[in-house]
This record gives sequence, structure tokens and C-alpha cells, in this order.
Amino acid sequence: MSAAAPTPDPTPALPASSWWHSLNWERIFETYGLPLIAAIVVLLVGIWLARRVSNVLPRATARVGMDPMLGSFMRNVVYAAALVIVAVLAIATLGVPISPLLAVLGTAGLAIGLALKDSLSNIASGVMLVTLRPFRVGDVVTVAGQTGTVRDVRIFQTVITGADNQHTTIPNTLITAAPIINLTAEPTRRVELVIGIGYEDDIQLARDTALSIMKADKRVLATPAPDVVVYELGAHSINLGIRCYVNAADHFGTKVTLLEQLKLGYDKAGINIPYPQQDMHLYLHGKDGSVTNAEALVRDPR
Repeated sequence: MSAAAPTPDPTPALPASSWWHSLNWERIFETYGLPLIAAIVVLLVGIWLARRVSNVLPRATARVGMDPMLGSFMRNVVYAAALVIVAVLAIATLGVPISPLLAVLGTAGLAIGLALKDSLSNIASGVMLVTLRPFRVGDVVTVAGQTGTVRDVRIFQTVITGADNQHTTIPNTLITAAPIINLTAEPTRRVELVIGIGYEDDIQLARDTALSIMKADKRVLATPAPDVVVYELGAHSINLGIRCYVNAADHFGTKVTLLEQLKLGYDKAGINIPYPQQDMHLYLHGKDGSVTNAEALVRDPR
């Protein structure tokens, strides 16, 4: 008995172009197009608002007398937080449930936090720097072995500019983990020079010469008064401490000028500035065990 013939499909196959035109584009646009456009609008407007608000913060904090470093740091933090909120709102506009998304973000945040613990430490250190304010933007500091002018305190790093005008970016954790030396915290600084004179030289003459040189420099402040003290009776010299106060901005220029003027002044006064010396004696040992002074042999070769 032969098998029954298959029943033909009464629905004819549509050509590709007919299938494309048969789609309900109005419904597709209402279902997917409008949320997508709304999400894009939310994203663009949110980024624009985040940028505007974060840029206003430094000016607002400056008007109320707050430290510019705090305003700059708050700008970076607010901008980063605003971008996260805008991204979540844009995803919610697409119709994606937020609660599962927040749970996923929380889990991912925990994993990322464990992986980026060093970065989180930098953020915490940045908050400490802004809160405790051991220095301000524009201060000259020595941090993590680097000396320069503070330019910016960011979320993760602090930027300083050295005397050679090069920018150095230092992680915040390195700054808070080591001593911080603020060279311009006070309006004045002390110039301290240690210069040795010979034991045969007159200490009082050396003191008077140094005092006259310091008082002749207009950058040296009259109060506290300059002074010269004996620091140490060293192995090769009497070490004098030559000290005076200047405005913080004049420290380096005054220091190098005083060094040059003291050298010239001591030379003019006949004061010796000794330096370490070594005497070497050479002896020649003969085969018979005799010892000959090589220096005497050079002076008298006979």
C-alpha cells in the first residue's frame, strides 16, 4: 500500500520584499524606537548637566572662601557620580528593570572593589588630603621624595610641577603614607648655610663679614635678625651656621646669592675656607730590608 502524499501548505511563501513591507513599523517604532530615542536624550542631557554642574562647583566653593583644591576635587567626584546615575537612568528608560540591574552592579562593584583595592586606597587618600588639607594648590611641597608646586589634587593622583617645569603625577597613597613637607605654609623661611673656616682664622671677623653681607641684601628680613653661630669644631674646619629669614618666594634666590657673596667676602677678608686634604708618604723597600723615603729620593736623587 503506497504512502499518502503530503498535504501541501496552503500559505504561499512570501518574497523577502513582501515580508519586509508586511512588518508593522509603527508598532515596532512605538515599542523600541521611542524608548531608544528617549534613552539617548536622557544620556546626552545628563552628560551635559553633569558637566555643567561639576564645572560650577570650583567657582561656587571659591565664592564662599573654600580652598580651590577642595572645589577641584569635588568637581571630579561629582562628575564621576553623575555619569553613573545618568547611565542607570538611560538604561531604565529602555524598559530594563532597575532592581536586578542594581543587584548586578552591586555584585560587580564588590568584585571590582576587591580587584582595585589600590585605586580605592588612592580615592580614600584623596579624600584625606582634601579634608585635612596639609597643603593647598600653589604650595611648594616635598612629598614622596619629589619637590614642586601643587597643581591639582585628583581622585587618584596629585600633580606637582618641579623647578624644571616638569609635571610629576604621584598616587595619593604615596603622599599620605610618607611625611609631607610644606615649604610655603608660612610666609617666611630661614636660609641656613654651613660654611667652614680654618682653625687659625678669626671667628669674630668671619661673623662680622657674614653679617654685613646678609644685611646688605634687601631680601633679608630685619626680624628675626640674622645671626652667625659656631655649629661644630670639625675635623678640618670650624663650621659656622650663617642664618637669616627671607620671604618664602625669595628663599632660593637669596641662598645662592649669599653663597657667592660669602665666598668673595671671605677671600677679600683673608679668611680661609678649608677642604679635606690627605698627605701620602711613599716608602721603597729594598731587598736587604732597608726602607727608603721616596719623597727624599725625589728631592735628592743622589
